[in-house]
Amino acid sequence: MSQILIAGFGGQGVLFTGRFIASDGLMRGKEVSWLPSYGPEMRGGTANCSVIISDTSIGSPIVNNPDILIAMNLPSLDKFENAVVAGGSIFIDSSLVERKAVRDDVKSFYIPSTALAHENGLEGLANMIMLGKIIRESGIIPYETISKTMEEIVPESRIRLRALNQKAIDIGYNYRG
Repeated sequence: MSQILIAGFGGQGVLFTGRFIASDGLMRGKEVSWLPSYGPEMRGGTANCSVIISDTSIGSPIVNNPDILIAMNLPSLDKFENAVVAGGSIFIDSSLVERKAVRDDVKSFYIPSTALAHENGLEGLANMIMLGKIIRESGIIPYETISKTMEEIVPESRIRLRALNQKAIDIGYNYRG
């Protein structure tokens, strides 16, 4: 079972990232839970999303102690870092979070996903760059299923976004910082 917590500001693609992970799990026949949570202000407010992927039934959709934390901003790292299970992983957008993780019992990855998105003309896709790195390091999604999942969740009316999202995932997947 993988328990994932994605957290950041509204508008950073936190819920979409969670939906992508959950949809991929469903398409591969896994048991899945996707639980979004966001403040009333939406864009600019707080947002987080709990995702559980399992081979067996899921008792509760709440992720209190994630195996994987994706911190897209400093308040998210401050709030959730200590909740990650020992041996878990923390993925941090180092473009927006200047501090390092303080724990030494977790694996920490620092990806300047917001800066990489800007440098590559992919404004608003820092979340997908981060997802690419997570796929590489954790294996929660097989790389081979990404395009099929993209087809499933990005509608035909927004087909041009599929290629942009794929490009962002590839940047993160190949990031070696």
